[in-house]
Amino acid sequence: MNSHRLNVKKTYKLFIGGKFPRSESGRYLPAKSPAGEQLDNFAHASRKDFRDAVVAARAAADGWSKATAYNRGQILYRAAEMLQNRAGELIHRSEERRVGKECRSRWSPYH
Repeated sequence: MNSHRLNVKKTYKLFIGGKFPRSESGRYLPAKSPAGEQLDNFAHASRKDFRDAVVAARAAADGWSKATAYNRGQILYRAAEMLQNRAGELIHRSEERRVGKECRSRWSPYH
């Protein structure tokens, strides 16, 4: 039995209004490492996608501004905590993809 795995590139959609819609244009662009290796694909947003994102952000701004500073701080702290918990994984992925020592040392407290 062959243990060779296919290296399928992940395709990222947009994130607008709490949902992950496909790009209205249907176009996707490759994300490449500094070495030119294709890492993944990401959606190429159209003008309509951009307008939808602005409308969603404006709609969310009212609720965000009505939240207490303490609640906003809790949300931001939790987001930072989640990123910090995944720091090792993110660093490992960047090393695997040869993003480079300069980038890794700039963003990582673990260099």
